[in-house]
Amino acid sequence: MAADLPDPTENPEPVENAERTEPAEPADPVETSERTEGAEAGGIIARPPRRGTRGRIVMLVDNSVHGDSRVQKQAASAAAAGWDVVLLGKYSGKEEETVWTLGEAEVRLIGVKAKMSTRPKDLRGAPMRRPLAYPSERVADFRLQQVKAWRADLRVRGAALKTGEDRSPLGSVGGRVWLAARRGAARATGRWVKLRMRHTRKLRTIRRTRSTPLDRATTAFWLTTMGDRAWRRLDPAVWDFELAYGPVIDELRPDIIHANDFRMLGVGARAKLRARAAGRRVSLVWDAHEYLPGVRSWANQRKLPAMVAYEREHARYADAVVTVSGGLADLLQRTHRLPERPAVVLNAPEAADASRFTDLPVPDLRALCGIGPDVPLLVYSGLAARQRGLDIMVDGLPELSGAHVVFVASHPELPYILRLMERAEELGVRDRVHALPYVPHWQVVSFLSTADVGVIPIHHWPNHEIALITKFFEYSHARLPLVVSDVRTMAEMTRETGQGEVFEAENVEDYVRAVRAVLDAPKRYTAAYEAEGRLDAWVWEAQAEVLDGVYTRLMRGAGDGRNP
Repeated sequence: MAADLPDPTENPEPVENAERTEPAEPADPVETSERTEGAEAGGIIARPPRRGTRGRIVMLVDNSVHGDSRVQKQAASAAAAGWDVVLLGKYSGKEEETVWTLGEAEVRLIGVKAKMSTRPKDLRGAPMRRPLAYPSERVADFRLQQVKAWRADLRVRGAALKTGEDRSPLGSVGGRVWLAARRGAARATGRWVKLRMRHTRKLRTIRRTRSTPLDRATTAFWLTTMGDRAWRRLDPAVWDFELAYGPVIDELRPDIIHANDFRMLGVGARAKLRARAAGRRVSLVWDAHEYLPGVRSWANQRKLPAMVAYEREHARYADAVVTVSGGLADLLQRTHRLPERPAVVLNAPEAADASRFTDLPVPDLRALCGIGPDVPLLVYSGLAARQRGLDIMVDGLPELSGAHVVFVASHPELPYILRLMERAEELGVRDRVHALPYVPHWQVVSFLSTADVGVIPIHHWPNHEIALITKFFEYSHARLPLVVSDVRTMAEMTRETGQGEVFEAENVEDYVRAVRAVLDAPKRYTAAYEAEGRLDAWVWEAQAEVLDGVYTRLMRGAGDGRNP
């Protein structure tokens, strides 16, 4: 399911076409039978390539794999086509297993130690920015607790004086005077500490967002003086991935490195250079999930220009580029001056039966919502964030009598989902709004198929305009009529096929109109799916053939001499 970049006040979300990525705090990996003592980057013993395979592909992704159906499908389909596949993901600290299989592909999670995300100077004071701030929040918390302990001690001393259990050498009157003076000093110190705490929080915001005039000037300086190498100064945290994944890739000795998205592009490029320096021919495939300059920025305003520079520096090392849409392929070719147009590998669902990986039955969407088959049900499936426009589905519900809304998201208890529930309570429709967790990617189409409408209400952002996103294909294979906002590519396709209605993004009145039109005549829209061949190209099996063609060409030597 879905993702793209974040509300500037929150951590970055993963991009839409990466699907169900679940970012988490880095942590050390748990021990498994395949780990060796003292190994730094995951501690995994490299096994020799399986016999009879077409070559070893090491796939890289910067998430925990579980929530990313694109990379899961890549790995499983490549292994089924005869490649020896090892998929490396990031251990988030939540997974029970760190090594498992997807079909014939092996998945391994690597512990990424977040050592470079906090710079030494961020642990010191900032006299030029906030002279009253403590050097760090840990110092501020300690000082606050220290004052609380002081005042607690004075309360006990006062009680002891009052009961006569503490005889002050100053006498009872002198003891009370001394205690009053100390209490006054404690109150004054407490006010001073709280003042400094406020300045410390403001300094934290400054450091988190890097959005002051001084920060903008510093960012511009490093970009001007260092060019594409400026990410080393602006966002050195990306080194944590390099230091964790790099040794494991080297041990695995791949023939092809498949780097998913921009962070792994740099990791893969450096592994390729090391391998070639050692005399081994390795090819690099860059799988670009989004147009990075067009995403919504992180809270840290330095991060986007840093990552754009990082991507530019390493793009030239890719022997082949694949991406998620034709529009993005054209943008990438122009931006990075690629010698050929990237191959398009759509993020389409698999045509295979939902039970291919498990005997577990597909959950009943309507039963989980507690509604019968005749209740109108509108579904949104994907990562939940404000720029996804989910608010409009709640705000429009009072005008859609009897209809229910269900959000299928990575975690139903996400703060944004909870805010949507609070809004539904305010509007008196809380009993008609539901939130459910993801199902495995091979069950998604069957799971969604009992809804009445698939909704894609995303807002206008450059990255949203250029692709048919994951949920578009999932809704289509579930044969749901669509209600989509007027982001360019999806709106054009929806109008062309007649499979749904388009509404003006963030316009509640127009959204309600579109939903009513679909609910009033659903067969008018589902008829689009009966067109011969309509859905045949929108399946992963067709996309896997494109990807296999890229791998085959690289193994035959194409692109070997093009890049360093």
